[in-house]
Amino acid sequence: MAALKEGDLAPSFTAKNQNGEFVSLSDFAGKKVILYFYPKDNTPGCTTEACDFRDNYQSLTSKGFEVIGVSTDDEKSHKKFEAKFELPFTLIADTEKEIVEKYGVWVEKSMYGKKYMGTDRKTFLIDETGKIITIINKVDTKNASQQLLEAI
Repeated sequence: MAALKEGDLAPSFTAKNQNGEFVSLSDFAGKKVILYFYPKDNTPGCTTEACDFRDNYQSLTSKGFEVIGVSTDDEKSHKKFEAKFELPFTLIADTEKEIVEKYGVWVEKSMYGKKYMGTDRKTFLIDETGKIITIINKVDTKNASQQLLEAI
């Protein structure tokens, strides 16, 4: 599958959130969506990024953005992550790895010389019509929301 690029239609998806409710990208039609992919709940970089979105949530929503985080962790893990850090946005449980595959963020990684498959940290900004308008490939976890706003 070819890599997604700005101007492409964002791949549709339906999956469960941290509350066990089905959520589809189409639920957010007419809104700008920050769809961010992260490797794992409760890890240092992922927590920093989620808390940055939490701390800037009001300013993002006031500009018409909805924030959605996606990882391959399950609903239970997402629920604990949400509660522990008081996250005010949707976390999608992509346990079947369908969404990460569609968005091209399920990649081979390497740590300490060992290769494994994992989620590449990447953020997509999707406009009201479902088009990808910005892709952040090198996410600054401490300033993820500011980095996104500067890119648009």
